[in-house]
This record gives sequence, C-alpha cells and structure tokens, in this order.
Amino acid sequence: MNLSRRLDLSRIGIPGLAALLAGALLPLAFAPVDILPLAVLSPAVLFWLWRDAVPARAAGLGFLFGLGQFGIGVSWVFVAVNEFGGTGAVPAVLLTGLFVTALALYPALVGYLGRRLAPRIGPAGALLLLWPALWTWGEWLRGWLFSGFPWLSLGYSQIDGPLAGWGPIAGVYGMSWVVAFTAGLMAWLVSSPVRQVNGARVAVPILVAAMFWGGAWWADRIEWTSPKGEPLTVSLVQGNLPQETKWDPGAIRERLDTYAGLTRERLGQSDLVVWPENAVTVFYHQVEEEFFDPLERDAAEAGTDIILGLPVLAEDGQHYFTSMMSLGSHRDFYFKQHLVPFGEYVPFESLLRGLIRLFDVPMSSFIPGPEGQRPLLVAGHRAAVSVCYEDAFGSQFARTLQNATLLVNGSNNAWYGDSLAPHQHLQISRMRALETGRPMLRATTNGISALVDARGRLLATSTQFERYVVTHRVQPMTGQTPYGRWRNLPILIWLFAATATALALHRKLFNR
Repeated sequence: MNLSRRLDLSRIGIPGLAALLAGALLPLAFAPVDILPLAVLSPAVLFWLWRDAVPARAAGLGFLFGLGQFGIGVSWVFVAVNEFGGTGAVPAVLLTGLFVTALALYPALVGYLGRRLAPRIGPAGALLLLWPALWTWGEWLRGWLFSGFPWLSLGYSQIDGPLAGWGPIAGVYGMSWVVAFTAGLMAWLVSSPVRQVNGARVAVPILVAAMFWGGAWWADRIEWTSPKGEPLTVSLVQGNLPQETKWDPGAIRERLDTYAGLTRERLGQSDLVVWPENAVTVFYHQVEEEFFDPLERDAAEAGTDIILGLPVLAEDGQHYFTSMMSLGSHRDFYFKQHLVPFGEYVPFESLLRGLIRLFDVPMSSFIPGPEGQRPLLVAGHRAAVSVCYEDAFGSQFARTLQNATLLVNGSNNAWYGDSLAPHQHLQISRMRALETGRPMLRATTNGISALVDARGRLLATSTQFERYVVTHRVQPMTGQTPYGRWRNLPILIWLFAATATALALHRKLFNR
C-alpha cells in the first residue's frame, strides 16, 4: 500500500478541520502562553476523532493535527532561515513547510498504528492504554531519530503545573504519558461506549488518573538531592549584540570589549560569571594571549571564575569545535557533542553546499566533541555544560552529570528573533534542572537568560533584547534523582508494558 493511500487526507471535512485546530491550539499550552489545560484537551480531541477512523483516515487526522501543532509551535524556524539564513521569504517558507511536514508524520504514524491495532481491543483499551503509550513512543522516537527534535513534548507544558513532581522520577516523557493518559480518559468518558459500561468500570480509570495527578503532589515534596557547600553568587552576561554582526571582522573588538567590560564589573562580587554560546566569535588561539590571558589574571586575582562560549580549532588545524571554556582558577574546555543540522554542520555536505546561503553560513562545519567529557571545574564545583539545544536531550544530558553540582547552558537565541523559541527553550532548560535536581545557569545572547533552582523554578531572568547582567545566589546540589540514575529506562519499560497489555486484551474485556 503506497503512502498516499495510507495517509488519507481526502474526504476528512469537519473532523480534519477539528484535528488541525486542536493541533494549532496545543502550542498555547507551552511557554509563553501557558494555558495548561490545552495539553490535555488538544490530544483528547484527536484521540476522540481517532476512535472510529480507519487506519488511513487516522493517519490523515494525525497529520493535520501535526501540521497545526508544529506549524504554530515551531514557526520560529522561518525567522532563522529567512532573516539570518539569508534565503529570502519564499525559500524560507518552503524549507519551514518541509520541516513542519516531516514533524507532522509522527502523529500520523501514531494514528495509523493505533487504528491498525485498536480493532483487537475495545475503546477503553485503545483510549486508556494504546493511544497514550503510542503517543509517548512517538515523542520519544522524535527525540532521537535523524538527530532528534524533542520540542513540544507534552511534559514540558507541565513544568509549572501539578505534574512537576514526576519530573525527577520519570522525566519529561513520563509526564507526557500522564497527560496523554488523561487525554485518553477524557475522550473515553465522552464517547458513546462508556454509557454501556457500569459505574465501577468508569471509576477505575478515573481513580488511576487521580492517583497519578495526586501522586505528583506527594513526589514533589521529596528532596532527591541535597545542598553541596555554600550558595554561589552567579552572574549571567547577556551582550545583546546584533546577530548580523556575529561573524563580521569589524565587530569582533566591540564584542570582546562588551563582554569583558560587563564581566570586570562583577569581578570580586560574583563567584562565577557565565557568557553565552559563541560570545567570542574568533578562534581561541587567535586571541589567547591578547584577550584571554589578561582577563584570566584579573579574574583569578578577584577570585571569580568565568565560563564562556567560543570556537576552538582542533589539533589537526582543519576541523573545529563549538565550545565552552572555563577561565580563572582552572582553564579547561567542553566541546559540544550534539550539533545542530544545517546550523553547525550540513548533512550530505558535498551535495548541499552552495545551493542556498543557509547551507553556506560561516562556521557551519563544526565537528562533535568526544563523549565522556568531564564537567568543568569552576568556583570549587563541577559544572555539567551544554551548548544551545543540547539541553533538549534529557537522557543524553543526564549522562554528563558525573559528580557535577551545577548545570550550565550557553545559547544563542538571537537566531529566532522575537518568537516563541526563547520561551520554549527556557522551559526545556528548566526541565533538565527538575529532572536532575541541579540548578541551571543559562546564559543567552539576547534573552532569555535565567538562573533556575534545582526544582526547575526561576530565580532570576533577564529582559529580552537588552544588554543585561543577571545576578543571583545559587545553591549547588549533590546526589541523584531517580531520573538522573535511570534516565528514560523506567518510562520505556512502562510504555512497553502498556502497549503489550493493550494488545493482549480482548475487546469484550472492556465492552460486555
């Protein structure tokens, strides 16, 4: 059966419009709008539409839902491609549309597989077991396939909601499953077969949902990690320099002077100062003696350490890393491991280089750093460092902890202008703090820079599009959360068990 028959977009009518609208509303559950109930209501509408659809039509409904979800939720890709990729509006629309279309295939696949399997079980089995599990499988798959893009997973919307207590235990995908289960329950309760079921059968799944939502309240009161040493005074430097001048040789001195000047104002007052990704836009060896050596002497004399972002030439003299460097009491480097396709490297480079300006922007041939890098030693603590959207990959991020007591992320949000992206990215960074029980120090080029505590709560933030230094006291933490120890393994086992149980059940078990 070819794809056009599987992905049936014809004759969908009002159900198709409902799926598209439900998907378009889902991003409003995330930052900066934060209408949390939509995280449940939007997928509940899709699950309800799926309940009687044939597989091809379920795939079509899922695809339309995905077009709405990602067409609104990651519309900021257009800003990066058009304004800073130099493609022009028409190619930017086409490339963004292609990206959104690829992402929409994930809910389409979930819909198709679910309806292929659902006839073996009743509506309750499909809506309470199969759909929530397949939805979460889809998010997990999207988080690593083809380099991964885990944006807009349902669990992120709950960082300030009642489910936050599950973050240190089951991570973002565990929280996604609870939201999806609740959506399935809601769809089941309003579907006609429920009226044929006795009250006890209705009460059981409601009690299960109440257990998960109430259990999060209990879990949120557990102290998974404990303070390590005294609180540190940390400053985040947000230079707010134009993205257009990032690689302009004439603007390098202004960039260096801006960050150095703002930092010297904090020497002796802050224990640690953090700059964003690529705050320095020349290779380390080009300004080592002229710039870094005197800055390090001043920082060491004042008792302040610095973490800053810059490119570093590899030993072979040909390849280069995007990096974060510690400076002051101890000079060391972290080399970014998870690179951004088309931004930091070009897949199929021999074929794509030169086709459009986006594929030939400066510094777009980075190589990944090695695995197993030690956290940087700063201010007497170890800091697990990530660069830009590396912090979107929770399981990979948790592997870098080792004996770190702090999390540090340097990002360049200037690529996305005044869009949803900086707000969504901050929400993702906060989830990494919640999952690992460590404070997050997040410095960005033009906002939103933020200091986050070990429960994912905001301590202090910058104003966007302003030159800003965020300063606050931060408590380093030690110990391991369940998620920090086991990462995604428990939720994957849970999903496997839920899927297997759904497939093992017969229709009449739920519909006598």
